[in-house]
Amino acid sequence: MSTKNLSKIFNTTSSSNSISNQQIADNIIKTLIESGAKPLSKSLISNLNPQVTQLVLSNPKLPIHSLLGFFKFLQNDQSPASQLKPNLTAHATLIYRLYQAKKFAEMKKVVNLFVIDDNLRCPVSNFVDLFEIGQNREIVEKLCDMLFRVYVDNGFFDEALMVFDYMHKCGLNIDERSCMVLLVAFKRSNKAKILVRFFRRMVECGVEVTVYSMTIVIDVLCKLGDIKTAEDFMNEFVARGVKPSVYTYNTLLNAYVKKKDFGGVDKVLRLMGEDKVEYNAATYTNLIEWYGCSGRMKEMEKVFDKMHERGVEADVKVYTSIISWKCREGDIKRAFSLFDELIGKGLVPNAHTYGAMIDGVCKAGQMEAAEILVRDMQSQGLDVNQVIFNTLINGYCKTGMVDEALRLQGVMKKKGIEIDETTYNTIACGLHKVNRHEEAKRVLFDMSEKGVLPNVVNFTTLIDIYCKEGNFDEAKRLFHKMEEKGIKPNTVTYNIMIDHYCKAGKLKKAHKVRDEMRARELRPDEYTYTSFIHAECVYGELDEALRMFEEMKGKGLVQNVVTYTAIITGLSKKGRSEEAFKLYDEMMEAGLTADDRVYISLVGGLHTSS
Repeated sequence: MSTKNLSKIFNTTSSSNSISNQQIADNIIKTLIESGAKPLSKSLISNLNPQVTQLVLSNPKLPIHSLLGFFKFLQNDQSPASQLKPNLTAHATLIYRLYQAKKFAEMKKVVNLFVIDDNLRCPVSNFVDLFEIGQNREIVEKLCDMLFRVYVDNGFFDEALMVFDYMHKCGLNIDERSCMVLLVAFKRSNKAKILVRFFRRMVECGVEVTVYSMTIVIDVLCKLGDIKTAEDFMNEFVARGVKPSVYTYNTLLNAYVKKKDFGGVDKVLRLMGEDKVEYNAATYTNLIEWYGCSGRMKEMEKVFDKMHERGVEADVKVYTSIISWKCREGDIKRAFSLFDELIGKGLVPNAHTYGAMIDGVCKAGQMEAAEILVRDMQSQGLDVNQVIFNTLINGYCKTGMVDEALRLQGVMKKKGIEIDETTYNTIACGLHKVNRHEEAKRVLFDMSEKGVLPNVVNFTTLIDIYCKEGNFDEAKRLFHKMEEKGIKPNTVTYNIMIDHYCKAGKLKKAHKVRDEMRARELRPDEYTYTSFIHAECVYGELDEALRMFEEMKGKGLVQNVVTYTAIITGLSKKGRSEEAFKLYDEMMEAGLTADDRVYISLVGGLHTSS
């Protein structure tokens, strides 16, 4: 590989040995100029060699389009020995010519050819040696900057870092925008630690850091959950004179919202106020998410109204966020109103918007509305994804339309959409709910055969089925199998075992399961207590039931309609009407609605006590 610098190549006078080469080069240049895109004759090609190629490429009379055509011809050489392939010097010469002509897009393509060719690629210093850095500083800076970006584009991060170090060592100007290309690439590749180290290196090397690169680093730190470091990082560069933008603050705000950190949210909003940073659509989206996850729906609506008052146009993300929370709240009417408003403003709902709406109507049992939304979604060219399929299947199962859920599972198979543990478990639960136990078990067994790993929900469903069938031995076997597979039973799993033991009158076994539950540091919840209270009442142990009822209060557990109904019924049957009516009054004060069983028990209790 030649390392002669380009100025010498361009100014070389031909020796007697190179006269013939010069003549060949002149003939090729003349042919290229006169014939345009026509291929070179075999006689000219047969005399080609690296020296001739160099003479052709370095001739200033050859127009750029002809130059590129000739180079492309050489690149496409298919001869076994590849005699015509341009070498490193040829690439450098073409880069020099393209730089002079300010054809930077074409220049980048040639740099890319160098980068992706294992036979050409070499240390940056070797490549730059072909140029005289003192006389051609501008081109060397441009070349190194371009080389840095192209290395990043091709995923050669180590080589890009070598170019960066070379530029710093040679005192070449390093553009922050190019550094941002590498920062973004590190971010996309989940190389957070390397990203932060490179940013520090940028600062050390005197790269002029702006809010844009600073915000990239803050975003990565926030996504790692290290919000404190992100905030300290921002404060450090604020002290250096870098002023945070609305995007910087939105990044921190979003992180605090996801963490449900009220103090953090308040602090970011206060800082934005102090810096007089105007809220944008993303800020309002964060605030809507914040008030939504805090259950403060009125404040959420106020923020949405204030956004309009301030003249900030709501985008699809804003509408999708508030629609999602309205659907979760069960306010489907308001969700549809917002959906219509979105379309009325010329905005196009995305898959997330439709997903939120479909989820809302499915939870409300409005499957016809869900089907209409799906058709509308498909008419917009949006595919129904796995999440939406699972949402629809869940909706059909909850409304008892299990066969329709099974039909959708078949559609998923035909479309090649993955059927995951959620799909299998939802259908199994739906079948279980309508007492199609054998089919439910087959679904879960089929899941295992297909290689889908079961989770705690799958095991819990199967345990519930066996318990309802009275097959406690098989339920217990599955319980232990979970642990063997490293899947820890959760509170719901234990509650199912306890509830079924209680209903079967096996209170000792139920208490044993509860003790095991506590040993696993899982706290009994209102469902655990309700199962025991109901069982103690059924078997006449009212004092124990009352003790547990009071214990629930002491632990701050919610006593629901089922809990009150169980103990009121138990007291009434034993003629303890005064205590029963007292609990009934307490139940009403708690805002709970009694059903017919409570009234029948209270009336029956009056007769028993008399």
